[in-house]
Amino acid sequence: MKTHFCKSLSIISIILLFVTPLFADITYKVEKGDTLYSISRKYQITVAELRTANNLSENDVIKAGQKLIIPDADIGTAAALSSTKTASASTNTSTTKTVEYVVAKGDTLYGIARKNGMSVADLMAINNLDSSAVIKIGQKLKVNANSTESASKTTAAKPVEPAKPGETVIKVNEKAPDTRTYGTTVTADANTKWPVSSPKITQVKGKISGVQLSAKTNESVLCIHEGTVMYVGVYRGFGQVVFVQSKTGLIYAYTGLGSVKVRKGEYAVSGSELGTAGLDSISQKYQITFMVFQNGQPIDPAKAPRN
Repeated sequence: MKTHFCKSLSIISIILLFVTPLFADITYKVEKGDTLYSISRKYQITVAELRTANNLSENDVIKAGQKLIIPDADIGTAAALSSTKTASASTNTSTTKTVEYVVAKGDTLYGIARKNGMSVADLMAINNLDSSAVIKIGQKLKVNANSTESASKTTAAKPVEPAKPGETVIKVNEKAPDTRTYGTTVTADANTKWPVSSPKITQVKGKISGVQLSAKTNESVLCIHEGTVMYVGVYRGFGQVVFVQSKTGLIYAYTGLGSVKVRKGEYAVSGSELGTAGLDSISQKYQITFMVFQNGQPIDPAKAPRN
């Protein structure tokens, strides 16, 4: 009986070892030669997310031994922070009741959003903050009123200590189970322009809100609205990603690409090739996931402006 109990305890301990990091912040200890860019690539998030999670300005320099919080990957937040500007709060956030929050020592936008059950994108939107915002002690921010009660009862998750030499803090599981929630599948309307030709359109719901578009093998993915390429890179859970920002501030996210043909800072005209469709690791079919964001909030890709 005792042996059985010990074995069960060991199994539970192993499970907790792998599950715990999913529900706690990850702390990374900066090593010699590290840059924000190299760290962001390692964890497959954007540099802007890394800065925001640690309240760093564009001029701040990291040093060996410094501890950084690695935020959870959130493509909506990544889109909001990749924008050159954050427009005024969207309808959903502007009608939400808010209360005042005074920034304390050690606070970051990421931490405040998490404490108050908000996304960083929402917090930025209701406070009209842009992507380069750095908060200061004593600064007053608006937070959702209905989240403060639960937040006051919640203690922030204790950061996970950095890995010991030779260990890995986090692994990106490329063979993870499909956690996407799917809606109906329809055939594309011939009058609506999509990044790939005549796709089958499947709604993707939940935290990921957009459409999955079927594609031909290595089919070209075309820009459907001109704008500036704000981000190019591998983003955790989405493969190769391109963000294109229109002049009105909308971010068009083309994800799951097999190859990329543009670089950050380029101006993509409507109809130009951004890359090619990728082979989805779960379905083993060529497809992309397409999303459009306003202030970090997804809008219906079918209704997003084209040109």
